[in-house]
Amino acid sequence: MAGQPHDVVSWTTVKPGITAVSLERPPANALGIPLLDGMHLAMDAAEKAGDVKVMVIASAISGFFAAGADIKHLSSIDAESFTAYGDKMREVNDRLAAAPWISIAAVDGVALGGGLELAMAATLRVAGVGGRFGLPEVKLGLIPGAGGTQRLPRLVGRGRALDIMLTARQVRADEAFRIGLVDRLTDGDVLEAAMAFADELVGPSLPAQLAVVRTVDAAFDLPLEDGARFEVEQIQTLFEDGEAAEGIRAFVDKRTPDFR
Repeated sequence: MAGQPHDVVSWTTVKPGITAVSLERPPANALGIPLLDGMHLAMDAAEKAGDVKVMVIASAISGFFAAGADIKHLSSIDAESFTAYGDKMREVNDRLAAAPWISIAAVDGVALGGGLELAMAATLRVAGVGGRFGLPEVKLGLIPGAGGTQRLPRLVGRGRALDIMLTARQVRADEAFRIGLVDRLTDGDVLEAAMAFADELVGPSLPAQLAVVRTVDAAFDLPLEDGARFEVEQIQTLFEDGEAAEGIRAFVDKRTPDFR
């Protein structure tokens, strides 16, 4: 049975500012419609709460983060429905990438195709030594269609991205860490490592953190001069609308800043 959104995606507040999202669609977290809808519901809940600073996305299925698109679903639909399905995957990834919080994908096992695209849409990635990553769509006569061709080169560079996509090979966790696809690698419990990372991230100013993400992303899209100008704009915005005044006062007063 395909299940309903609440059956295959759950979420909980781990501690103030940190939400954990769990993917729970056996046997491999294929990205069917219920799971995609469940991701939207999880993000809806985070937006409604209004106090989420870090979202950790992990899998409850042993050996899998997410195995990719729902191939059985793809085999039963026409071209128009295929386009709509791809749009739905992109909507989830784009919404996650633009979310007003920091997101961490905790990858324990396989992240292939759409599963890797989901992980790449997160701000950061933590993986265990048993992690496996790949975009094998060329084996199906397709290309990655939920942001993979755009996000992978930004993370690992053109040549490495082409290597991974053209060969359809699986990248081991140690290589993924070495080339920048994974940000932290652990030989322990992946979810615990991701939560420890979230603890580090939940303290600083979220508006400042999001401004860092925006300016770093802009470095890939803008000429240096324009990127530097965008950096200045972000700083000005933080002084006018952010938490810079509180951070500076706290530093002078030798106390912990009271960020929102």
